[in-house]
Amino acid sequence: MWRGYRGWESFSFFFSAEYAQSYLQKRYKALGCPAPDQRSFENCYPFLYYLEHGNVYYTQAAKAPIILQPILLFYGLVHLAKACILTEDPFYPETTAVLAHGVSARKRKKQQYQFFHDEVKFQKNGLFPHLSDKLFHMKQDEGDKATMESLLRMIPELETLFWQLEGQANFFPLLKRDGSWFVSSKALDLYNMTESRFREYFLSHSGIAMEEMKGGMARLSEEPSPFSPNSNTFLKFDYYEKHFMMPLKKSHRSQFPELMAHYLLLYNLSMIARYETEWWGEAVKMMPNRDYPFIQSFLKITQEKSPFLIFCHLTAGLKESRRLQCP
Repeated sequence: MWRGYRGWESFSFFFSAEYAQSYLQKRYKALGCPAPDQRSFENCYPFLYYLEHGNVYYTQAAKAPIILQPILLFYGLVHLAKACILTEDPFYPETTAVLAHGVSARKRKKQQYQFFHDEVKFQKNGLFPHLSDKLFHMKQDEGDKATMESLLRMIPELETLFWQLEGQANFFPLLKRDGSWFVSSKALDLYNMTESRFREYFLSHSGIAMEEMKGGMARLSEEPSPFSPNSNTFLKFDYYEKHFMMPLKKSHRSQFPELMAHYLLLYNLSMIARYETEWWGEAVKMMPNRDYPFIQSFLKITQEKSPFLIFCHLTAGLKESRRLQCP
């Protein structure tokens, strides 16, 4: 259903307790949950309110000055993430351990602090590891860290800005012709792989088979999706350009879900906006280095992209309407 996405309007069919209960009931039956009727009845209103409150936070963020946006957007995403978790975990929150953020930031910023070099540390319990487990079936290592630069490089809509300010690209675009998606043979040189090895790698990292190269191009066996309920993918979807991209380089984080990158970036920015007011104020007013254009652009992108990614999860497996299937 993601092809017909129209912003918050696309969430409207969820705002019916009757439909929400039916939707959750089907999800819980597929999970093998005991008493799916009862669980869906108990969870339908929390599910609705998570979505509604998330909508309110995002709506207010769009009207707020940039100094407040990280806080509003982070808590908006937290509510949407909890709605998603309810579709995969009928008993959420089963313990108080899952209620924390699940990630920590450096408490005091060093002199000459730069956002690009800052990092967040993954915790054993909390929303972040629970989200990773339930939505993406990925276990995060306690104490593992991610820098803000590495997370920003996972956002395909920032590709132009990285090229303009850093002179570097992060992604290699897929090509679309006659309704099919193709990978150029240039990818073999980028990944330093033979064709057969690259086909294996592509399948294992995207869940999509790639045909043999013909005329310097290889057709994909199916259309990629911004969210796949069956496998994690190294392909990223550019929300503005409406095309798919793959990382330029192999990385142990190549399959790190983009939604989780948005979560970590917003978490750290919200902490900075709340507790590092001097640096945050100077960054917004003085714009001294590359941090500001990347932060400003990311905040604009995530206002539209993170609800879209949530919508892709919630509607994965739902049939497209006939109207959306029309050419």
